[in-house]
Amino acid sequence: MDLRERLNTSRMSAYQWLIVGICTFLNALDGYDVLAISFSSNQVSEEFSLSGTALGLVMSAALLGMAIGALVLGPVADRIGRRNMTIVALIVNICGLFLSATATSAAQLGIWRVVTGLGVGGILVGTNVICAEYASRKRRGLVISIYTAGYGIGAALGGSVMVSLIATSGWRSVFVLGGCLATASLLLVLLLVPESPSYLYNRKPATAQKKLDVIARKLGFTDTVDLSATSIAEENATSDSGVLALFNRRNRRVTFVVWATFFIVMFGFYFVNSWTPRLMHETGLTDTLSMIVTVGLTLGGAIGSVAFGLFTSRWSTRSVLTCFSVLAAILMAVFIFTAQWIVLVVIVGVLVGMFSNGCIAGLYVLTPQSYSSSLRSTGVGWGIGIGRFGAIIAPTATGAMLDGGWTPQAIYVFVGVVLLLAAVVLLGMRGVDVEANRRPDVREAAGV
Repeated sequence: MDLRERLNTSRMSAYQWLIVGICTFLNALDGYDVLAISFSSNQVSEEFSLSGTALGLVMSAALLGMAIGALVLGPVADRIGRRNMTIVALIVNICGLFLSATATSAAQLGIWRVVTGLGVGGILVGTNVICAEYASRKRRGLVISIYTAGYGIGAALGGSVMVSLIATSGWRSVFVLGGCLATASLLLVLLLVPESPSYLYNRKPATAQKKLDVIARKLGFTDTVDLSATSIAEENATSDSGVLALFNRRNRRVTFVVWATFFIVMFGFYFVNSWTPRLMHETGLTDTLSMIVTVGLTLGGAIGSVAFGLFTSRWSTRSVLTCFSVLAAILMAVFIFTAQWIVLVVIVGVLVGMFSNGCIAGLYVLTPQSYSSSLRSTGVGWGIGIGRFGAIIAPTATGAMLDGGWTPQAIYVFVGVVLLLAAVVLLGMRGVDVEANRRPDVREAAGV
């Protein structure tokens, strides 16, 4: 029995859904972390007397760490194992969160935020692939969308707690809570999450057969696992190894399209998640109301991720991505002009979160299925890493624009225009879904 093929074709068991749930919880740590610095921004700015540009740099520090982590650790995960990478990354993340709570200057906080981001980057490249590989072919789009929704769930639930936590215990308390949540997630991974089957087949570590047998039993399979099975992906994608393989004839088209789309989408996504509390405050809303609007935005993100998965069961990933990016751009430009009407701004905020996070979900669905199993973490890691550079630029550029006299309204309209570029770039994806379905190495590897 080839365990990978059984995972692709069989009905998903309770154990598979448990793995998906844990990976979703791990992705929720990313959402919590982004809102932690976003909600803390006013108190951090006051305590350390920061300008808008300086605050933008602090807010971008974790994103820089995430970019480095995804770029560097993605290829490492393909070599040492996706589960092992997740464990190491969680330990790094825990250290960064607890140390952030001890910062006595903006420079110290920035350093520990970079460390935190390194951990998050490593977590994402491991869990995204594990989640995809333990989903059946029929449910994979929905599963990855649920996984992506973890970001919005973590941000929404975490943000709801942060509102009262910051008011009663100060900004450092949100990082302490984040460290505790990451510690709990580390225990879950150690106890319940197995290694990536493709890694065990491709790398064949000494304990591969034993681990595959254990995984098969937990999944309820009684057939003997055949470690020597050679997949179609392995026969047709022997050159797919290492970063340079992203640019070979087989992969370069997908690589450039995915990178550009990730960059643009994450620019808009992290702008709205990082700066909404501060910019809504600039329009006259109280800190509490600004945070409530942001919680609504992140809640919409969770809804949008699942909605994207449902839409892709009927239409192509590229088509849904294009529609979501256009709607996100329009709503982004309108969002700030509704700030004077509390109910309306919350509703529009939910919709902005829904369509912008839906775009992230789409990229998380498309990227793993576009690369062979031996290159999957590398492809996902570099896509996320390049995207994080857009996320880094967004908060810093916003701070500079604010210092330069831009109004909140002008900034939101500008970001809406940037998001429209994603729809243009996505035109380059025409035929990518069809091409992936025709390529046996990708079809077998990702269950397309």
